[in-house]
Amino acid sequence: MRQTTSWIDGRPATTDSTTSGPRRSPVLDPSTGEQVAEVVLAGADDVDRAVASAVRAQVAWGELSLARRVNVLFSFRELLKGAADQLARLISEEHGKTVTDAAGEVARGLEVVEFACGLPQLLKGEFSGQAATGIDVHSVREPLGVVAGITPFNFPVMVPLWMSPVAIATGNAFVLKPSERDPSPSLLLAELWQRAGLPDGVFTVVQGDREAVDALLVHPDVAAVSFVGSTPVARHIHRVASEHGKRVQALGGAKNHGVVLADADLADAADQLTAAAYGAAGERCMALSVAVVEESVADQLITLLAERARAVRMGPGSDEGTDMGPVISAQAKERIEGLISSAEQEGATLVVDGRGARVPGHENGFFVGPTLVDGVTPQMRVYQEEVFGPVLDVVRVRDLAEAVELVNANPYGNGTAVFTSSGEAARTFRRSVKVGMVGINVPIPVPVAWHSFGGWKDSLFGESHVYGPESIRFYTRGKVTTERWPHRATAPAASFHFSGDSGR
Repeated sequence: MRQTTSWIDGRPATTDSTTSGPRRSPVLDPSTGEQVAEVVLAGADDVDRAVASAVRAQVAWGELSLARRVNVLFSFRELLKGAADQLARLISEEHGKTVTDAAGEVARGLEVVEFACGLPQLLKGEFSGQAATGIDVHSVREPLGVVAGITPFNFPVMVPLWMSPVAIATGNAFVLKPSERDPSPSLLLAELWQRAGLPDGVFTVVQGDREAVDALLVHPDVAAVSFVGSTPVARHIHRVASEHGKRVQALGGAKNHGVVLADADLADAADQLTAAAYGAAGERCMALSVAVVEESVADQLITLLAERARAVRMGPGSDEGTDMGPVISAQAKERIEGLISSAEQEGATLVVDGRGARVPGHENGFFVGPTLVDGVTPQMRVYQEEVFGPVLDVVRVRDLAEAVELVNANPYGNGTAVFTSSGEAARTFRRSVKVGMVGINVPIPVPVAWHSFGGWKDSLFGESHVYGPESIRFYTRGKVTTERWPHRATAPAASFHFSGDSGR
């Protein structure tokens, strides 16, 4: 059985070197429910050792020229492309998503690596010549030191690649704490970084659970923490890390709405909603989990959605014909099916019921079938909670104004979309919704890497979004120098008074 450990100082940590135990946790194949690996969980003392290694490595790495850093980034890009299939299969085995979907995850992470390869342009400072007589002012951005990324199970490669390439490119050392549910891809990433020429200790993996997370949040040598996960955990991480003087970007949960107006291409909208709701079994923070539909076309759209939900091919992610794999665990399956039951009990209509789904030959897998729920209201649990499963709620509204009001009243503000053929309606929607990422006839509006990803309201704690231009500023701090080089014979006398032009 495969054993997954931490990666510290350029090599896998041996069982004997995990001074806190070691504790172990099983890694399951969600399509069968069988154990395929075990992960050795790090404790606080292991975190200390990992951070100490990162501190030592960062000093030299931060002094390395931009050209040499970028050479490593370009090499990593090529190695990542070559390992894309291997990574996708590892993701599929431990997460359950289809291999094709996992390959798409790797591709989106690769975009951020390519963005980071532009570092010499991105990290250029600013210069003001003759700001005062004989005085020039220039600013640069310097690395923070050691930074940490705490990442979720649903994107075990993409989310670490949202963080680590920019953090490393800007001169920091990066400590990754991946999910213990699908930990193996993180070790392959570590090997690829090493093969690309990254010095040992600059990229570190600490496998663990809450004990490792809490140790990172309070560690005095960790300067910043990036997190993606649920809102309660994001709120906790933001509070604790901030109290310990760290920069924090903590992305929380979501309840993403897809608004369908009467003038939309309903067949296309149904296709897009189906893929966005059921892809990756709904385990995406950008999944569209609520269809907000104008009443005049609601019945017609629901008929189309039901046809498509019933046609989704469910099975193990490794099978080529599979559209949707299992959810991550038996506990997730039980919680999702409980929320579906609560919707029925509270008066909603289960148009397509995915409870009790079975896949021949995989009876012990954690499968929940595509579920379509009509007549949902904002008071129902299935609407209020982030289901994180293959469940699409339908909420009927009178018009665009009521749809916008519904979206804005929701405590989450991660992503939303509108399906319409009206440019005026689309513009009104874009300008009115209080949400961080908006799609116009695009169901999952994840920005490309040269923009930044992040939500509003309870979907983001901290000011900074991840990757893109905002990440450059998050992983660096500014330094401004004011200088003059006076001639000794003509140098002005020092003044006790503050002046806007001290060179006069």
